Amino acid sequence: FYSCSEQAWDSGGAAMAASASQWHSYLGVIVSREKQRLEHFQEAENILLTLLEGIHAREPHFLIDYARNLEAFEFTLCASEDAVTMEVPLWINGDALQVLACWPGDTPAGHRPELGTCCLEVPSPGTDLEDWTSAVGVMERGGGAGCLVPGKVLQHLKDLLVSAIVRCQRRFLLQPGDLSAENLQEDAMELSLLICSGWKTVRFDIVPVVRRWQKPLWLKGQQNNRGFPEGSLRKATEEAYFVPASPHCWRSSTHLPILKLLQAVDTLKGPRLDSLRLLDQLRSRDWGEEGGKGGLTFNHLKMVLLWRTELFPSPEDWQDLEGSIYRLLVILLCCLATWHLPHFLHPEENLFQGEPRDLASLYCKVESFAQDPRRFLHFHFGLPVRTDSWQADPSTRALLQVPAEDWSYWDTAYFDILLSQFQVYRIQDGTCCSAMSQLLSKIWREIPQQT
Repeated sequence: FYSCSEQAWDSGGAAMAASASQWHSYLGVIVSREKQRLEHFQEAENILLTLLEGIHAREPHFLIDYARNLEAFEFTLCASEDAVTMEVPLWINGDALQVLACWPGDTPAGHRPELGTCCLEVPSPGTDLEDWTSAVGVMERGGGAGCLVPGKVLQHLKDLLVSAIVRCQRRFLLQPGDLSAENLQEDAMELSLLICSGWKTVRFDIVPVVRRWQKPLWLKGQQNNRGFPEGSLRKATEEAYFVPASPHCWRSSTHLPILKLLQAVDTLKGPRLDSLRLLDQLRSRDWGEEGGKGGLTFNHLKMVLLWRTELFPSPEDWQDLEGSIYRLLVILLCCLATWHLPHFLHPEENLFQGEPRDLASLYCKVESFAQDPRRFLHFHFGLPVRTDSWQADPSTRALLQVPAEDWSYWDTAYFDILLSQFQVYRIQDGTCCSAMSQLLSKIWREIPQQT
């Protein structure tokens, strides 16, 4: 015979085991598809590389980067059919270029430069880039030979791409239906191709990029690589990438640095990227908005994972899948409640700003999952899980909105409090409990109306 306490323990242990099994079963289906997704990506990539080789043969300034492991890595992680950004490096001494903030005089009349954009000034003539430069605005600065114009670079790359497609078709290197270039007619800052691989179509957004070395970013709270492999932040940010922001200005891109950080996180123990895989599957199937626009993106979830890596640096925080996912969820819910998702490499930038999306609706969908995940942890066909009748918990919502008043709360102790709010596990560490207690007292004292 078992005592009452033993029976209760056995019952609780059985429930936990059943819950863990459900999480892992859902994840298992996701992971089982990745090998096939990678094969489709590689087949489509081979077609694209053939086109890029033709472009490079006619214009050596457009280089071919055969080391596309980061793009393949991202494609297999992402559940939806998002476009794959394929950057084409320019063969140019990026370190010799002068990076200058865009002035109104750098763009045609009536076009104000966007915030954070820049011009790349070529220091002297004789660089074989005369056809890609412009002297607009340079004389006012008293600068060099001209500025590299992204619109001209894009047009030249587009012309060569169309020519490469025609040549490959004439040589029967491309079969009918292998690719669609209809999107090349659009006025965009990337060249989009749809390439068929078996029954799957992969969209590649081809973007010219100028690379140059830079001093690695020194980020507040991240100086000691907290939560990341030693030196990974420095390696990820030691090179700057500039891509077209408009026909006249460039912008700094963090696409590859973020992927490098994700790859570094993958070298650590625990279900780190598994938690990202699972949440992205939910995002794709159950958290989307009507029409497929205005919802969460895979890029948003990547940022949440990086913040989670820094805010929960202890290996014990990554021991089980459910706990790892809930640590992502509390950060995501806080961002949705405050309408503020800071960029990991540039925290002053809010990734939820400037794009129309119903964050209130998204918040209800994510919180309903956090409160009752079993409703979502199964694959279904047709409509997503309904959350219309879900009533958000006011006390939880108020606690999640605390950083909107003071972003100093954006720290581990605050998110530990949120974890305890969802009662997914009980924190045993005395130091963490003490920090939580002090912070909670401060919240009650300074912002009583929110708690």
